[in-house]
Amino acid sequence: MSGRYTISQLAKAADIPTTTVRYYERVGLVEPEDRSQGNYRLYSDSSLDRLRFIRAAQATGFTLDDVKSLLSDGSGGTPTCGNVQGLIEKRLAEIEKRLKDLRHVQQVLKSALERCRKQKRTDCCHVVEQLRQ
Repeated sequence: MSGRYTISQLAKAADIPTTTVRYYERVGLVEPEDRSQGNYRLYSDSSLDRLRFIRAAQATGFTLDDVKSLLSDGSGGTPTCGNVQGLIEKRLAEIEKRLKDLRHVQQVLKSALERCRKQKRTDCCHVVEQLRQ
């Protein structure tokens, strides 16, 4: 399918729910290019490309605010590497923090599992007791 899409056709082509397309429209990430005679929103191939770009950027870890910056430099032009570099550095710092937090959780769970394995299965679980406190 190419050319003109209704919102449901566009959502299906982009493999996302129509509610997501409507949300992206509300926050200004995508907008219909035209209206049908029945006043339905109509989108073009560029809208489909934009939706695919948004989804790819999100899959890479960018937020919707980041995506807005990636789509435009604020004056309507294409962002420079300098603009994008700052976003990437910010996302990497957040990911490194999350990884650090996850490694801590992993160590706590491994320790708890080791204690459980040493304890009799019929004894009261120390993990449950700690969580209750």
